[in-house]
Amino acid sequence: MGNWRKRKNYLFVGIFLLFLFVPLFLRGYWIRLLTNMFMFAVLAESVNIIAGYCGYLALGNMFFFGLGAYTVAVLMTKFSFPFYCSLLIAGFGASFFAMVVGLPILRLKGQYFLMATVGLLELLREITTNLSLTGGGQGITLPIFPGGASAANYFFYYYMFFLMILSILCTFYISKSHFGFAFRAIKFDEDAASVIGINPTPYKTLAWSISAFFTALTGGGYAYWMTYIDPGEVYQIMPSVKMYLMMVLGGAGTVLGPIAGAFFIELISELVWGKFLELHLLILGLVLVLVVIFTPKGFIDLIHKGLSPSKLLLGIKANKV
Repeated sequence: MGNWRKRKNYLFVGIFLLFLFVPLFLRGYWIRLLTNMFMFAVLAESVNIIAGYCGYLALGNMFFFGLGAYTVAVLMTKFSFPFYCSLLIAGFGASFFAMVVGLPILRLKGQYFLMATVGLLELLREITTNLSLTGGGQGITLPIFPGGASAANYFFYYYMFFLMILSILCTFYISKSHFGFAFRAIKFDEDAASVIGINPTPYKTLAWSISAFFTALTGGGYAYWMTYIDPGEVYQIMPSVKMYLMMVLGGAGTVLGPIAGAFFIELISELVWGKFLELHLLILGLVLVLVVIFTPKGFIDLIHKGLSPSKLLLGIKANKV
């Protein structure tokens, strides 16, 4: 067991160093693909904090992405704020927004909370579409990154990469702290958590605020990377669904599960889309079904089992029983 733990640590360090120096060897398409994978990894990890740990399915969580994107865009174009300053305002502003709206909305449970978050997503999209400050339905164009497209690709590669690392470290801290204990208690039985002295409301609000912070930072970085955004692009429901698939396939309520799920789905989507354009949804759906059947606890469960085929087969038999 100890040897396998050491091997896992070496594996993680090796992967970190690999991604750190990838731009020295890869260009263009691969840099953009990896940046996109890092971005969805952060989004999946963010939704994991509120859904995987607390059990609250915030399906409309992409409204924090759009909020972060438009905050950065408006501050940079209308008020000439620098990118990093705009980014911090976007992140902390989204967290504050989550605290304010979370107080009433987080009193809802199950499908009611889910529908409320989707309603917020649609509400913000309509407000942004009809607001002159945001450019309305025509969207808003941001300043071009200094140094051109190539410099922008490398900058946002490292931006999304280190944001992913930061989200992992934050989730790891949560999982080992009393916050993680409280989050899991709320997830499994909120009433029982109240009985043992855990007040669910501040913990749920904290979880959603952290989730909002990372989601908004991702949206803000995406806006500057793309140099153009519009309401229909950043306030979509499908990316939220995609984030949930990544979280569940990788392992909900784990530190690295959503990261593994994000990498898997983005890579498979890219391969299938490029080679089987007309059948890509069918093939992707089939792959997802097979993954759920053979790894019901997510990809991270394979790592915990040491990637042992015999243990995997035993796990499959146990699930059948």
